[in-house]
Amino acid sequence: MASPRTVEEIFKDYNARRSALVRALTIEADEVYLQCDPEKENLCLYGHPNESWEVTLPAEEVPPELPEPALGINFARDGMTRKDWLSLVAVHSDSWLLSVGFYFGARLNRNERKRLFSMVNDLPTLFEIVTGRKPVEDKPSADGGSKSRNNTKRSTDGQARSNSKLSYVEDEDEHGDTLCGSCGGNYNADEFWIGCDICERWYHGKCVKITPAKAESIKQYKCPSCSTKKSRH
Repeated sequence: MASPRTVEEIFKDYNARRSALVRALTIEADEVYLQCDPEKENLCLYGHPNESWEVTLPAEEVPPELPEPALGINFARDGMTRKDWLSLVAVHSDSWLLSVGFYFGARLNRNERKRLFSMVNDLPTLFEIVTGRKPVEDKPSADGGSKSRNNTKRSTDGQARSNSKLSYVEDEDEHGDTLCGSCGGNYNADEFWIGCDICERWYHGKCVKITPAKAESIKQYKCPSCSTKKSRH
């Protein structure tokens, strides 16, 4: 099977491995706990791209084909509470998932790596799931707005109007890392941008076929991805 190469392929691989590990550390945690016998040799917890998980010995080849999970998770099992042990395995598994993803992403360019990390970062970590912690939300800006990236757009007369997350991105220092959720390109201060009110990703207006004139009538913008998700339910 060929290794994933594009951002979408790498994220699909990441998500499949992550799904396997979520299951292993939650609804199937009893089985993982039993398999991680401290009397056995060094064991690792793997998540596979077919969404299966496996507790087994590490790869024999050196260096391995892929980055390896934490070695010897079974040795720590009886030295702490079950909850703490699962949390520890979750932290190491989060690190492993990222290492595999960015191993596959070694040939991506800067913008593609940013887009990959943004997609990964939209998902809760294994540690957050196992411990029941909620991801920390971005704090509102000082002016009381809950979405900081200029919830305004320029009207034809040059006046700034509030209307959903529609914007000409104007401040290069503030928005220099803004990437289009469609093409992955950096923002251009001369181009019109629109932000999804559901997933909070930003898009070139041209990439999602929204013009400033059309944006005037939009009260809440949903990007193509969020619109598709809703239609499936």
